[in-house]
Amino acid sequence: MSVTIAPLTMDGFENLSSHSRRCVFWEMDPNLIPDNPGGVAFESEFDKEAWVSMILLEWGTCGQLAVSRHTGKVVGAAFYGPPRSVPRSLLFPTSPVSADAVILNSLWVDPGHDEAAAALTQAVIVDLTRRGVRAIEAFGIVRSAHTGPNEDPENDAICPRCMIDAHFLKGEGFDVVSAHHRYPRLRLALDNDLGWKAGVESALEKLVVMAAIDVAGRERTAVPVGSARHLLRGE
Repeated sequence: MSVTIAPLTMDGFENLSSHSRRCVFWEMDPNLIPDNPGGVAFESEFDKEAWVSMILLEWGTCGQLAVSRHTGKVVGAAFYGPPRSVPRSLLFPTSPVSADAVILNSLWVDPGHDEAAAALTQAVIVDLTRRGVRAIEAFGIVRSAHTGPNEDPENDAICPRCMIDAHFLKGEGFDVVSAHHRYPRLRLALDNDLGWKAGVESALEKLVVMAAIDVAGRERTAVPVGSARHLLRGE
């Protein structure tokens, strides 16, 4: 794998992409967002940084970063948190998020780093399983073949760049719990009933296998998946 996954800290905030640093689509109540005369909605780097700082202080890790091994540049990120701290989660036709779940609100990767999306998802699963969270939920977007990834002709109050593709979420094990033709809500139950360790081992094994992918040649090499268990046992 050509990226390293690391939790978001305040020191790493400035390394996020410009859009990721500035967009507060999820983090601010839209009724409190002032009109922007420049026509760019949802943007406030000050408020985004304040949100990250607040969640880190009051709740804990709320983001994972994908960092290129070759350039050291952040090429992807995932943000998540308690639904009470994500005002936009109340405004979808499939709202609200279940009371026992954490919301995975956004996940993005730069072009050419598609493999990082799955790695970011697994890192979120590892973190939240360790913390005893019962489930992760996300609002997916069903994209049209006739529109670009950053377009949503059906709703100009949506920031498509901050939405997660519904088909990707299904591929990562999420199930639809509230159907909608455009914005389904999906859920991934975490394996807490089997103990946090088993759930973390499973997610780590997926990360170890992905790390064996030769991105340049798209070829897999043999990986001892048991090495993930050794990480947990300290062997």
